[in-house]
This record gives sequence, C-alpha cells and structure tokens, in this order.
Amino acid sequence: MSQAVEQDQSSGPAGSVTLVLGGVRSGKSRFAQDLAGQIGGDDVLFVATAQASFQDQPADEEMTRRIDHHRRSRPSAWSTLEQPRDVGQAILQTSPLASVVLVDCLTLLVSNVICDGDHSKSGLHDLEARVIAEVDALIQVAAQRPTHLIIVSGEVGCGIVPEHPLGRTFRDLLGLANQRLAASDATTYWMVAGLAINATAIASSTEQAAQQIQHLANGAPQ
Repeated sequence: MSQAVEQDQSSGPAGSVTLVLGGVRSGKSRFAQDLAGQIGGDDVLFVATAQASFQDQPADEEMTRRIDHHRRSRPSAWSTLEQPRDVGQAILQTSPLASVVLVDCLTLLVSNVICDGDHSKSGLHDLEARVIAEVDALIQVAAQRPTHLIIVSGEVGCGIVPEHPLGRTFRDLLGLANQRLAASDATTYWMVAGLAINATAIASSTEQAAQQIQHLANGAPQ
C-alpha cells in the first residue's frame, strides 16, 4: 500500500480524523453519532453517502427505506449533506464548516465509485486510483480545517471470499481505503457488539512486534 497523503498545514490549524470501523450491526453508526454529539452538540454536519439508485436504474426500495431510517435517527438540529462521491471536495466547499463532520459511510462511498466505474480488468487500476483520491480528499479536510472528522466504515474482510469478481474488487478496495485512513494518524475504533475498542491505542508497529517476539524467544516471562 502506498503511503497516506501528507497533511497540508499551510491553511491554518489542523483538525482530527477518527475512523469508526466494524461489521454489519456492530454499532458503528450509533457510536459515531453519539461521539459526534458529545463533541459538537448541535454543530455537526452529517454527510450521507448513500444513494438509492445508480445511473439509469430504478431506485432500490430497501436502500430507500434505509436512507429514510437514517434521516429520522439523527438529530434534527444537525446539518445534512447528501454526497455520494467527491465527498472531501464537497465538505471543503461548505461554509461555515461545522466543528464536527460525520461521514456515514466510507463503505457506500467506495461502492458508489465502483458502481459508476469501469469493471473490466483494465479499469481496475482506475477504480483504485479513484478510491484513493476520495480517501486522500477526506484526509485533507482535517488537514485544512480545524474540524473533527469522524468517518464510519465497514470491515468486510473477515468473512468468506466473495463469489463474484466485483465483490472481491469491492472487498479489496474497501480494505485499501480503511488502511489508508488508519495510516493517516486517524484514531481508529474497532466496534464489536456495540463496544468500541481503541485499536490505535493497542496497535503495534512491525518493529515493536519483532521486539516482543524476540523477547519471548529469549525466555523472558510474558
């Protein structure tokens, strides 16, 4: 994986990035909303990446219901930006920008990029480049504005290997996006059964892991 984009500090004080990662029904959206409310109160911009239809296809009824449910679940005082793609650019164009920006979710953002892209073998490199560009643009929001950026994303790499090539492409690109965000000095929380685990606080570098293994191999007590 290429290195995450460097933050541009030329535009003033930087903000922060928090990545809330988890599986389906892990409580990630609820935790992220509660966190946004605790930090920002009513001064929150909610960025929804879901869209009910793609290109000329009819709207998906289940997705429409999900979108309506999420609209009702968040505080009415929050501002809302519905943006399926080019999310970072759209946030930076928002003025004045709220003290907290909650993006829910990166999973659907990656899906939107894939669904609107070239699915041929030759088009995979372009899809990866577009996903990376979306992630880097999000990182730049916190680099250029003193806002707390909270991003919700799914972890889809712990299950079975998808049967179809497009499903495998989605899994791989979302995993790449999650890694890139986590490597950008984001504080990453891993959600398990509604419990938030600070993965950043307990993470080890390869150097630290090697030292621990060597320490144990030399007979040191655990």
